[in-house]
Amino acid sequence: MKYLVLLSDFLDRWITRIGKTAAWAGVFLIAVTIFDVVTRRFFVLGSTKLQEFEWHLHTILFAFCLGFAYLADAHVRVDLLRNALSKRTQWWLELLGVLLFMLPYCVVIIYYGIDFTHRSFMQNEASASATGLSHRWIIKSAIPIGFGLLFLSGIAVMLRKIVELFGPPDLRQQVSVTEQKEAQPLDEADMAAVRPGTPDTARGSG
Repeated sequence: MKYLVLLSDFLDRWITRIGKTAAWAGVFLIAVTIFDVVTRRFFVLGSTKLQEFEWHLHTILFAFCLGFAYLADAHVRVDLLRNALSKRTQWWLELLGVLLFMLPYCVVIIYYGIDFTHRSFMQNEASASATGLSHRWIIKSAIPIGFGLLFLSGIAVMLRKIVELFGPPDLRQQVSVTEQKEAQPLDEADMAAVRPGTPDTARGSG
């Protein structure tokens, strides 16, 4: 069981790093969009490349943060019934949901996403516009890669639920503490880490 926790933590760390790095695409997306709108409105300088680059950045932001968001429990959930259930029942539902729905779905998307990207590469696909971006297979590869990260995040969560359901009390507690930290709003956790005079213990509160 200890090795399941170690593997889950390892996957968690790397998916989180990738997600936080990819999140910067949102900043670039805002900057590029503002630049495109201003130059188009006031200087009559339209750019197809800029417009296509905007949805490229949006794709990166969406695809590479999917797994990170799932680990942080940031996806929308319908908790009307779930919150009324016991913790153990919630763990079983999460485990079965990952095994029966999430992982198989990711496998299907990865399989067809790789084929989608490969065909684009072989055809040397470019924008339909003569002034658009080339090498469209690069951004199409974000689909199988992004869902690959989501698949790994599903593995990490699955391992946690196995430990919580069948592991010894000390490992259950360790997993529970990790999940509580990840469930904090990201902005609140980051602010606690940099706020002057804030004790380190405040980061794990809530």
